[in-house]
Amino acid sequence: MAALKTVGHTTPTEIQANAIPVALKGQDVLAIAPTGTGKTLAFLLPIFEKLTKEESGQIKALILVPTRELAEQIYQVSVTLAKGTKIYSTVIYGGVNKKPQIKNLKRRPQIVIACPGRLLDHMSDRNINLSKVNMVVLDEADTMCDMGFITDIEKILHHIPKARQNMFFAATMQKQIRSLANNILQDPITVQIGKIAPVKTVSHSIYPVIEILKKRLILDLLNCTATGRVIIFTRTKYKAHWLSKHLTKSKYKVAELQGNMSQNRRQQAIDGFRNGKHDILVATDVASRGIDVSEISHVINFDMPNSVDDYIHRIGRTGRAENVGEAITFTLPENEHLLREIEKTLGNSIQRKRLNEFDYEGFDPLNKSSNFRKPVQGKHKTTSYHKQNRQSKSTNIWRNKKRPYKTASKLS
Repeated sequence: MAALKTVGHTTPTEIQANAIPVALKGQDVLAIAPTGTGKTLAFLLPIFEKLTKEESGQIKALILVPTRELAEQIYQVSVTLAKGTKIYSTVIYGGVNKKPQIKNLKRRPQIVIACPGRLLDHMSDRNINLSKVNMVVLDEADTMCDMGFITDIEKILHHIPKARQNMFFAATMQKQIRSLANNILQDPITVQIGKIAPVKTVSHSIYPVIEILKKRLILDLLNCTATGRVIIFTRTKYKAHWLSKHLTKSKYKVAELQGNMSQNRRQQAIDGFRNGKHDILVATDVASRGIDVSEISHVINFDMPNSVDDYIHRIGRTGRAENVGEAITFTLPENEHLLREIEKTLGNSIQRKRLNEFDYEGFDPLNKSSNFRKPVQGKHKTTSYHKQNRQSKSTNIWRNKKRPYKTASKLS
């Protein structure tokens, strides 16, 4: 309680008020709540409360997460809560040297926060003993399923005593989550807060556009919009790199975050964004899960996400802790089906907007019937939309440039 007061937490959020009493009783928990509602404290506080009553020197709690950034974030919260106690935590993830992690494991922590891949490496090398673990948390369990970690999770749990408490926390409920929960959880109490949708403090808007105009549109939109911190999401690592370079050339203070960066560079980008060195973070979906930076005023989907769940996770970076936020999405004509699914999840339609004084070159963003057939005027006078779109893909701005990243890498 003293640690909570020092960071200004005085009243529990809805998910905390409902999940903490269940967790304190030792029951298994399946907690579903939108991002930004306080799930981290909902499992860390019961863990700390229990560990103050147990002998130290053994790993008692294992928290599994999908990304390095989320692991580091939970670790920092754990360090804050540990002030005034003898509880020690450590964090394990890939992309960095193993030796400091081995050194920290030798300090006999009670809590380990880990990404599955690197944890399995340490288990294989016999650097870690999980035989005394009696509390297991899967945070962002839906993301773990999306990223294919189920097999790794099952391997890890095979080395942990069956007599334990399990807690699953997720922002969305998928069939895979329900299946995994049925296999692992024992008579769980399900705690679900609100609809599976972004928080109500976020407003949503759509800017229909065609691919070739998106770079100019983002520059003009940023130029005429009053913003605080902004996250811009792209679909690929290369486009995140490309867009961050162009925004930097336009004198914006930009950081880049994507999976092919080293862990040190990724952490520097997050720290710089968090402390105000950078106003804009251009990122792939590596940043849509678990990055907790306060006062993000806008999330801009430069590229449409792959699914409704991805939209919810991205938008969850703003409007956190009941702050007001705005979500802006650039949509192409072929995105209409996914857009309807997102609107169905939200329970209402999203306002379509056009940017005043922006040259759409004949494309009409507010007329759905013209998006596919209307000839494009101006500099593409004789070119139909579909032909122009094919041309934009074949001659797009980054096609013939040397790609700085050659191989994909796992997020963890």
